[in-house]
Amino acid sequence: MGDLTQFQNFLRALAARSAGLLHLSDLSRDLGIAVNTAKAWLSILEATYQIIVLRPYFANVGKRLVKTPKVYFTDVGTLCYLAGLRDPGHAASGPMGGAIFETVVIMEVFKTLVDRGIDPQIYFWRTSTGTEVDAVIEVAQRLIPIEIKLSSTPRPAMASGIKTFREDFGDRAAPGYVIHTGSIRLPLGSGVTALPFTKL
Repeated sequence: MGDLTQFQNFLRALAARSAGLLHLSDLSRDLGIAVNTAKAWLSILEATYQIIVLRPYFANVGKRLVKTPKVYFTDVGTLCYLAGLRDPGHAASGPMGGAIFETVVIMEVFKTLVDRGIDPQIYFWRTSTGTEVDAVIEVAQRLIPIEIKLSSTPRPAMASGIKTFREDFGDRAAPGYVIHTGSIRLPLGSGVTALPFTKL
């Protein structure tokens, strides 16, 4: 398993990659640990609900899709601590602000589903050309696409990934949402609504 110092370094490195694609081979190389060790530690963190791992959503739609998972800490306070962020203002406005907000939204969705007695089926979707939807929630055979933006001024351009997703998945795709930090709810085009985080 390695020593405690290596594990602590692994946690900090994982926090720095929160909400991003997790390339375990790169992470292992950077830390000087075996890939199997990193996989074992990741499995322990996931099994004990310290993190959740979002797998990419696959369906046969003729696109080359990214196969690498994304990781999120279940506790945002732990994430900020491991990332060395002690000031809330700096955490929100700094380079990890977007990742932190994405983590908050993903965990809110996760907890809401669990509270309703639903086994959370949350994925993300990203093509090899970079078109992405931050979260895809599968409920009752429908796919709800969600984009998460650290912005209080939602714009139609923020919905581009959702629009592509809905075109590709047709009837399986439910209306999508752009979750933002502002206070306004408004349409961003056909089948996409900007929704304040406070209304989740």
